[in-house]
Amino acid sequence: MNWYLKVLQNYAGFGGRARRKEYWMFFLFNTLISYGLLILAGLLEVPALGFLYMVYALGVLIPSIAVAIRRMHDVGKSGWFILVPIYNLILACTDSEKGDNQYGPNPKAEEVSDLQKV
Repeated sequence: MNWYLKVLQNYAGFGGRARRKEYWMFFLFNTLISYGLLILAGLLEVPALGFLYMVYALGVLIPSIAVAIRRMHDVGKSGWFILVPIYNLILACTDSEKGDNQYGPNPKAEEVSDLQKV
């Protein structure tokens, strides 16, 4: 859940890099929350839950795009690659570029160096 909250805290941060774990954990929790709201709205037949789902979907639209762009940056590609249907999925599953690239330092290396300080 921390990865999900990290993406929401970096709401409109399109610069930098996002590692695979950050991207896929956000995707997982976003999907669970979305389907949870839809299922509850359908089972309970409460129109307010359908409206809540729409508000939620609009609220996470920009963070979803931002984390997808940062994920493309992590593999060394432009953020525009999120518009290429199958290739963006392949890139989202690809490991990070080793070391720094034009979009910033490798987030995995930062995490390893933080662990070594402890």
